[in-house]
Amino acid sequence: MPSATYQLLLEAMRLRRQVVCLYQGHRREFCPILLGRTRLEERALVFQFGGTGSAGPIAPPGEWKCLRLAEIRDVVLREGPWHEGDSHSTGQACMKMVEYDVNPASPHAPAYRL
Repeated sequence: MPSATYQLLLEAMRLRRQVVCLYQGHRREFCPILLGRTRLEERALVFQFGGTGSAGPIAPPGEWKCLRLAEIRDVVLREGPWHEGDSHSTGQACMKMVEYDVNPASPHAPAYRL
């Protein structure tokens, strides 16, 4: 059964809502793009457009991040512009099995559709 965090990120994807949370001690603001797993570990590929990371503040327009859902805390969904980045030119290595993708024409063959 998916974790509560997984379910919240899936809701954010379905509704195109931004996510604010704590991850590894940093406030993150992002839009989840892919949800899936590597073995049993839940992961998300997100486009982080605000907040901070281990290297400091996130510079515009943002950065692609791979997050382990078990390390996400205090998840809040909020209204605001949807951010996907402007380049999808490389394949993802965040997760072995893509379960959901916000892109309706996904090249990742997600197991489920939004």
